[in-house]
Amino acid sequence: MNILMILTSHDQLGDTGHKTGFWLEEFAAPYYVFKNAGASITLASPLGGQPPLDPKSDEVDFQTPATEKFKNDSEGKQALANTIKLTDINVNDYDAVFYPGGHGPLWDLAEDADSIAIIESLMAADKYVSAVCHAPAVLRHAKNSDGSYLVAGKKVTGFSNSEEAAVELTDVVPFLLEDELQAKGGIFSKGEDWHPYAVSDGKLITGQNPGSSELVAQILIEKLGSA
Repeated sequence: MNILMILTSHDQLGDTGHKTGFWLEEFAAPYYVFKNAGASITLASPLGGQPPLDPKSDEVDFQTPATEKFKNDSEGKQALANTIKLTDINVNDYDAVFYPGGHGPLWDLAEDADSIAIIESLMAADKYVSAVCHAPAVLRHAKNSDGSYLVAGKKVTGFSNSEEAAVELTDVVPFLLEDELQAKGGIFSKGEDWHPYAVSDGKLITGQNPGSSELVAQILIEKLGSA
């Protein structure tokens, strides 16, 4: 099975002067779920090369066995440093895409035409699209062939309004993910703040927060294995 992992290239947290990017746990945990399942993994980003890491996700409080493993994984770190550009992706080569979160995707991947085209092509080909935490923002503009929004009428989740308020970024982010998915017709549900929670609807799999990243990856592998 061939899995495409798409990471953000955006490193500015709005106008705060602080850095953002992808969240380490949301990349590392799924990465090893996929590797352990024998999947072939391709890493990509809008600009290619090394995607920016949200420095907060590298703090001691947010380390997990997966993040610690990745820090000692020279092969994995080299792959991450050399992501390919989205413009160089042939979507026909992949069975699924997975988007790690972090706040970065709210600014670039949510609006990126190449990312949107990849999502629309995979869904049209009846393949899997998965995303966790802030990354379901990538679904914001994606549409079905009939012009309807991809999430309309579908069960989805993502970083909740209450979680955004808890990290005090409600007034910094360009939009609130929970509100946006609902505005596009998504049937949004959520678990308790910071607890693992994921939903799947057909070929679409979404997770709520960093703690949900491994769960989303496991659901994706199970579905690919039974396909």
